[in-house]
Amino acid sequence: MKTRFHNYDNVSNKKSFSDLLKWSKERRRKKKDLTMQIPHADNKEMDRIKQNLSHFSITWIGHSTFLIQAAGLNILTDPVWAKRMGFQKRLTEPGIPLTQLPEIDIVLISHGHYDHLDFGTIRNLKGNITYYVPMGLKKTFTRRGYKQVLEANWWDSFSHNGIRITFVPAQHWTRRSINDMNTSHWGGWIIESEKSVYFVGDTGYFRGFKEIGERFTIDYTLMPIGAYEPEWFMADSHINPEDAIKAFLETKSKTMIPMHYGAYRLADDTGPEALERMYKEWDRLQLPSNKLAVLKIGETLWWE
Repeated sequence: MKTRFHNYDNVSNKKSFSDLLKWSKERRRKKKDLTMQIPHADNKEMDRIKQNLSHFSITWIGHSTFLIQAAGLNILTDPVWAKRMGFQKRLTEPGIPLTQLPEIDIVLISHGHYDHLDFGTIRNLKGNITYYVPMGLKKTFTRRGYKQVLEANWWDSFSHNGIRITFVPAQHWTRRSINDMNTSHWGGWIIESEKSVYFVGDTGYFRGFKEIGERFTIDYTLMPIGAYEPEWFMADSHINPEDAIKAFLETKSKTMIPMHYGAYRLADDTGPEALERMYKEWDRLQLPSNKLAVLKIGETLWWE
């Protein structure tokens, strides 16, 4: 009997075939402008990134992929350089070419969906890498020959060369084949070093944000804002921009960095639409501009 993982309050993400048909009909009626894309940074800091062993930095590669440099370590979240996701072409190129990455020390995986776990990318990473993955995913790595793989349940913590890594809850689901729905877990990761980073992963809005904010002091929250439309279908799994801000405030984090928009068309919203809604809500709440850091693809945030 396979173990099946669950959300807080047993929130279910299952949708019926009639739900899928309804969404498909809605999508055909919508007209979206896909010519406007998220801008790229000029990528002039590659040499600095490669040589950096002393400064904390966060670089947005695109979608949910970040390169985080902390305590002399190179950390990748959900590394995906795939040019396609199912039948959909990638809309924007990754911010750093895969061949230009420094050697990687740690890879953090939020869950097993293909836009967050791409073995085509992982095969091409360089370095003596330790993979931290949700419970149930280790065998997916070990049968491909990866040996340094550690599994985590929610709230499990690890020490790694001077930093602390904790797997925290999210509201989502996962599947990589027909019969393995929710046989591995999902969540976010807290990285505690000279600065603390909360990589939220993929999630709908849920009460866990308050709990995470009570347990941790967070400097930067990497918060998803895209793939929310239609909301009647997506809300259990993907947070909308307004609720993303609400969740950010509940974590008591110092700075929000939006992610999970603009790279793949996973739902009906576009990257520019997600940003527009986020900015509108930020202004409505009269939140300080210095608490929001919207990165271009490939842009690096440095902490000296």
